[in-house]
Amino acid sequence: MASKIARLAGSRKSRLPAVFQQQRVNRSLSYSATRLVENADSESAIKRPQGTTHFGFKDVPESEKETLVGEVFSSVAKSYDIMNDVMSLGIHRLWKDHFVSKIDPGRRPGGEPLSILDVAGGTGDIAFRMLDWASEVHNDHQTKVLVTDINADMLGEGKKRSLSTKYADGSRISFLVQNAEVLDSVPDDSQDLYTVAFGIRNFTNIPAALKSAHRVLKPGGVFACLEFSKVNFSLFDMIYQQYSFNVIPMMGQLIAADRDSYQYLIESIQRFPDQETFAQMIRDAGFETSGSGYENLTMGIAAIHIGVKV
Repeated sequence: MASKIARLAGSRKSRLPAVFQQQRVNRSLSYSATRLVENADSESAIKRPQGTTHFGFKDVPESEKETLVGEVFSSVAKSYDIMNDVMSLGIHRLWKDHFVSKIDPGRRPGGEPLSILDVAGGTGDIAFRMLDWASEVHNDHQTKVLVTDINADMLGEGKKRSLSTKYADGSRISFLVQNAEVLDSVPDDSQDLYTVAFGIRNFTNIPAALKSAHRVLKPGGVFACLEFSKVNFSLFDMIYQQYSFNVIPMMGQLIAADRDSYQYLIESIQRFPDQETFAQMIRDAGFETSGSGYENLTMGIAAIHIGVKV
């Protein structure tokens, strides 16, 4: 399995909707209360009415979540990098560099250039890193990345950024609005590598998105996901929870005049499955994993998940 992976992966007001504005979580939510909510989450998922899903700590109709999440990311699109700096204390840049080095994208000697699909990749942050890696490490100037996102505002930021890079001519990177749960413009068995970074927790139907990932990958293709996860050291977790719920929304207000979007993003992390559960979801979608299927970063604040389509 490891050999397959190594070979292949070569001042603005909040625009959130009323459902979020009317049901704000207590801004001074304590660590103990956070844990109670988190521990009850599995029960709420079981009792959740059919046809509903979570939006942060609230249950909403599945048909509405796409719009609600879309408004969040339209609101934060222009300050997306700042948002990630605030949410990770700037460490997300190191995590992304490690993620790209781990999947090691690029054409191997005697091989073909790769077709890479970067899902929920709006601003192009991961895509540019992968193209740089392919060029600098593998002398590969032909591998291409298709960046998809359901949010046109995020893709607009990526297109704008691409104009100031060496990929400005568009020959190696392209941008396309797509729903990750369907990917109706991406053919079956067409991609060597599928990446998604800090996006999958916002999907309405994660199992459907994983099935779509499996469908579009070639046999032997690699699924690679970088996502916020569950801290595995209790004392550090307590500090991180306090920072998350008390500091990050306040910073969102100060930096982007948008506290509500940052509050949702923190809640979305709490509602995302733990590492073991998500690794099993990847296997259930048809992927094979090596070992546990994931690597924890910074004591589990984030994790990398890898699966191979066999």
